[in-house]
Formats: sequence, C-alpha cells, structure tokens
Amino acid sequence: MNLTVTGHHLEITPAIRDYVVLKLERVTRHFDHVIDVGVVLSIDRLVRKVEANVHIRGRDLHAEAVDPDMYAAIDALADKLDRLVLKAKEKSLADRHDASAAKRVPGRWTNATGQ
Repeated sequence: MNLTVTGHHLEITPAIRDYVVLKLERVTRHFDHVIDVGVVLSIDRLVRKVEANVHIRGRDLHAEAVDPDMYAAIDALADKLDRLVLKAKEKSLADRHDASAAKRVPGRWTNATGQ
C-alpha cells in the first residue's frame, strides 16, 4: 500500500504521520487489495478536516471527517474508511459470485409434464 500524507496549512509532524499510518493499518487488515491511499490534513480556523482517497482494484473510495481535534478527525476518518472498504469488499465478492453463476450453462429444463 502506498500512503501519501499531505498537509494544507499544516506541517505534517512525525507523530501525526505515525498516527495516520497506525489508524489506516486497520483498512489494509480488512482488505488486502488496497493499492494507494492519499490523505490530506487541513486546518481552517477552528475546524480540522481530514480527507482520504483510497484506490482499490476497480474503484476509488473517498471519505472525509471534520472535528475540532485533529486526532479525533483521523479516528472518524479511519472508521468511515473501514466501513467503505468492507462494503466494497462485500460488493466485489457478490459481483464475483454473480459472474461465476452466470458462466454456468444450465442443461435442458423440462416442466412437470416431461415436455
């Protein structure tokens, strides 16, 4: 997983970077096919905003969280991303299941009268 952490009106300290990495490990624990994650941390007056774009095989996911505390915003973002990734994983498994069922060619069907 490639992780990019950037700051908008904010300097990314090693402590914040480590905290983001620690929280986003949960996402990769639930779904192995995460290719790229881009996280943007920004400050606008009294509001801390954290945005993340996650690129997984076949789709891109976006989540954002706003909170007066940066660490709380990172926690909320990790929770949202975890739910999104699990939902995408379930959808990809369901799509794969539907595709494998469509490949099967049923034999000749007869009705109850034998016709």
